[in-house]
Amino acid sequence: QVHLVESGGGLVQPGGSLTLSCTFSGRALNMQAAGWFRQVPGKEREFVACISRNGERTSYTDSVKGRFSISRDKALNTVSLQMNSLSPEDTALYYCATKASDFLYKIYTADADYESWGQGTQVTVSS
Repeated sequence: QVHLVESGGGLVQPGGSLTLSCTFSGRALNMQAAGWFRQVPGKEREFVACISRNGERTSYTDSVKGRFSISRDKALNTVSLQMNSLSPEDTALYYCATKASDFLYKIYTADADYESWGQGTQVTVSS
């Protein structure tokens, strides 16, 4: 079982930046592929970004390409999401998720693929 804790959410003005962090415990991060998802009330949870076990493959939903960047730090056992040029449309509850994977380069974009989830961290973009 993997325990995930997200942090770094908050209130930011349009055009601003935030960095979300997801800290892992319970199993080695290097055995897990990871992803970030977000959800707003009344809508389904949507994929934001994901990263492979070895960190060499990433994928992003179209609306965040060029603005968001996912990375992982083996030493700190964390996965981060750097978010730049934020807009009100990015307002959501952001979740970190992991999946144990046998494949170093495989990435997962469907929430049904993931096995462990954090509690979420709220990001609000407003002036």
